[in-house]
Order: sequence, then C-alpha cells, then structure tokens
Amino acid sequence: MDDNNITAQLVDELRKRLGKPTAIARSKAISSHRNVSDSFDALRVASASVAADREAARLREKIRQLEAHLQEQLNRGAATPISVSAIVTPQRKTTEGILIKSTSLVWGAIIEQLGADWSFAYRIPAHQWEEIVAGAFDKAGFDEVILTPRSGDHGRDVIALRHGVGSIKIIGSVKAYKPGHLVGYDDIRALIGVMTGERDTSKGILATTSDFPPNVMSDPFISPFMPYRLELMNGLQLKEWLVGLLRETDQS
Repeated sequence: MDDNNITAQLVDELRKRLGKPTAIARSKAISSHRNVSDSFDALRVASASVAADREAARLREKIRQLEAHLQEQLNRGAATPISVSAIVTPQRKTTEGILIKSTSLVWGAIIEQLGADWSFAYRIPAHQWEEIVAGAFDKAGFDEVILTPRSGDHGRDVIALRHGVGSIKIIGSVKAYKPGHLVGYDDIRALIGVMTGERDTSKGILATTSDFPPNVMSDPFISPFMPYRLELMNGLQLKEWLVGLLRETDQS
C-alpha cells in the first residue's frame, strides 16, 4: 500500500461520514414535527439537529486540513515516508532510532476513525501502526519517545522514557494482525527476553490489533511478569487506550 494512501483513505472515510448526522437529524426532526405534538420532544430533536450541524462543520474542517496536508505531500513528491511527515513529527535521529517531537493532525484523525470503526485498523500497514503507538506514548506524556528502525530493532518498535521521580523505561512491541491471527507465545517470550537482556528496562508492552491465546495468563513463563513487568494489550484495549488519549487531548 502506498504510504499516502492511508491519508487519502481517511479523507474518503470522513467524507462518507460527513452529511449523515445532519441528514438523519433533519429527517427525525421532520418526522417528529409531523407526528409528535409534544413541544419538549420537538425541542430535543431540534437540539440534535444543531449538534449534528456542528459535528458536520467539525468534520469539514478536519477534511480540509487533511486534504491540505495530503496535497503538500504530493507537491513534495512524497520524498519522505508518511512515518516522518504525517502521523508523527520527528525531532532528530538517535542511536536507537528517531526521537519523536509530536503527533500531527493525521494521528488524531486516524484515532477518531478507529473509534468509529475498528475494522479500519486492519487496513493500516504494520509500520504505520508502530508510528500510531509511538504517537500514543507521546500523547500519554512521556518525556522521550523513540521510534526504532523497521529492521534491526531487537524486538523493540517503540521506546518510551519518563524522567524525574519514578523514572521508567518502556519498550513496546506492536503486532498489526487481522482478526483470528493471535499473537504467538514465542512473540511474547521474545519480548521478555529483550527485557531481560536490556537491564534498564522497567516494563514491556505488547500491543496488537488482534488478540492473544486464551490461556496466556496461565503460562508459567509469562504470568510471573504480569502486570508490573509485562502488559499485553489486545485490540479492544488498544482501541480504548487510543480513543481515551484523544479525548483527553480534546478536553485539554
């Protein structure tokens, strides 16, 4: 999949959603005015229509921003991959990868779409999922977030550091799998091995768009590390984490 396609697809998804809330609300308003004489019911329907109009305006602005960003990428000839120019903004290279400066508007738009329709997750390439998770650690307030190279990452896709009192270092592994493709025991044990070898690591987090084996919590080589040294985040938990971070950002 071309790196710019995910942004273009996102624009298309938002376009499909645009107009639906307003049309539905107005249809309900007409029906209610015809069949319901209660003024309070009519007022509630009218309020829903106003809220839908506001949502539509917000989506239009999001589309405008995304289309402007996509056009900028096309004008540049897509010289740099989306990982460096759209989902997250790089600050500089380090010995372990790319230090993330911040997330972009595209990150927020992708999370919003995932919250509305999780099936969108299975159309996002694996390397972009690593960038989404790196952006999530940045949104979670970590002082340093490093996106490791796609090869030679030693089983670490993301490194997140928090300094000061209670300093911690988290190494993250991301598995972008389709439904039914469970993360294997070997993948989990491999992350534990990396944690053991990298002695300054506080915790490992393995996140997947899919799920884990049913009996993973009872595995004698995995359960002793959970939950304080190892955390397994399945698709549902990943969605809740990402959407929660987006809401916190919107409210701040």
